Amino acid sequence: MDQLKAMRAFQRIAQAKSLSAAAESLGTTHSSLSRQLQALEKSLGAQLVRRDTRGITLTEAGQRYHAACTDILSRLDAAQADVAADGKAPSGTLKVSMPLAIATLDLPQWLPAFQSRHAGIRLEVVCTDRFTKLVAEGIDVALRISAGLEDASMMARTLAVSDMVLVAAPRYLVEHGMPATPEDLAAHQCLLHNGSESPSHWTLHMPDGRQQAFRPDARFACDTITALYSAAKCGLGIAALTWHTVRADLQSGALVRVLPSVTLGQRTYAALYPRTRHVQPAVRAFIDFMAGHYR
Repeated sequence: MDQLKAMRAFQRIAQAKSLSAAAESLGTTHSSLSRQLQALEKSLGAQLVRRDTRGITLTEAGQRYHAACTDILSRLDAAQADVAADGKAPSGTLKVSMPLAIATLDLPQWLPAFQSRHAGIRLEVVCTDRFTKLVAEGIDVALRISAGLEDASMMARTLAVSDMVLVAAPRYLVEHGMPATPEDLAAHQCLLHNGSESPSHWTLHMPDGRQQAFRPDARFACDTITALYSAAKCGLGIAALTWHTVRADLQSGALVRVLPSVTLGQRTYAALYPRTRHVQPAVRAFIDFMAGHYR
């Protein structure tokens, strides 16, 4: 008996819940598939299915065997696809979710280079600040900016660790002055991010290792990093943003560091993808590219 053929046939029977439907999808006859099933049950010494007027249901042994078949065959198919892809350029559609901050502020910088290097990969981008459910939503890779990554069901690769820094537009500082100490922040317009992971206070990390809590009397708060970034650039006040978000503006002078020796901790830029034995070549190519971009 061809064991792999028998496993695939049983998997199709379990999915279709009907011998006739499974036989039709496999391009064989009902009687031939029935004989394959009987031979498989005989070789295993266990009944895998029950037949009744409503169709086919799996026995307890059948459920265990179906789960094992699904795992084995998916790994086999992934291994074959992985080896077959060696020497070939990655291709196909890649569904990637990312925060609005990356999509609007960062993506335009790296997308042309990625498309030039990987012309065979078509990106389908989902822009959202919520944590997407990768498997349930069909997401191949999720880019995230977070204080910590604790999803054990996902694989995660750290792309960068970025300091949270205080910044303001030059025109705001000309009008209101540059704070010289953390205590001076109380007299300034502070812009607050009130997203799901953001506390209502700032924890200032001092050069000597001390931490100092400061609760901004914010006259402006928003739940997206992009709006916070825009408000800071417009001169509305002082904002806390990751260094990777503002590095180009700091270099150009569009934004200025406030209390440059102080940070507000760090955020991790990471790529998350479903935990599987074999990573799709397109997924690997995308994550490797992003790691190089943030390096």
